[in-house]
Amino acid sequence: MASELADDLLELRQLLGEAKRPRIQALLSNEIAVLEKQQSVDEEKLKAIAAEERLKETAPVEKKPAPRSDHYTSLSTFSWDEETEKVKIYISLEGATQEKVSVHYQADSINLKIHDVNGKNYQFSVPKLAKKIVPSASKVLVKPKRIILTLKKADFGTWYELTKKEDKIKPKSLDKEADPMSGLMGLMKNMYEDGDDEMKKTIAKAWTDARSGKPGPGPNSTDTF
Repeated sequence: MASELADDLLELRQLLGEAKRPRIQALLSNEIAVLEKQQSVDEEKLKAIAAEERLKETAPVEKKPAPRSDHYTSLSTFSWDEETEKVKIYISLEGATQEKVSVHYQADSINLKIHDVNGKNYQFSVPKLAKKIVPSASKVLVKPKRIILTLKKADFGTWYELTKKEDKIKPKSLDKEADPMSGLMGLMKNMYEDGDDEMKKTIAKAWTDARSGKPGPGPNSTDTF
């Protein structure tokens, strides 16, 4: 295309040099001006394309971030302290940055995740905090060698412990309203089922005497089985 345009211009200029009549000269001059303008536009386009190609060659290759793995290593090295209004948790980890850290706060739990630190993902979580916190007022601060979690207390006061202890189930024997005879009867039933013939006879007689109001064999009794 560019070479054809240049050939056309060359021929038109030759014709203009040979033309004698003013009208022909004007027509040729006008056509030459149009083609020269087109040639100039084409040259600018070519320059722009060349500059863009050079830019692509020299531009640094953008590195895509490595995909995040679903595997997390649990962090166990930490300490904590408290003030009247907040609790602070200090987690030892070198190489983390603020951009690599995310925390999910709930009223009674926290879950901290750190991505791509020395080729690993890390996690620290407390599924049951000792007391309630205010998630919107809690925050995380990342330092060169540790991460600091600041938890805003929902109620002022001392925590004493970071995690909530599970409530122990109260033994049935401590239930004041339980029937004392039910435990005894259960014990006798188990002894009867597991005992030998002699044991079964003894328990059967004791059960019969208890229901009839007859006292069982005492130390001076002559009853035999």
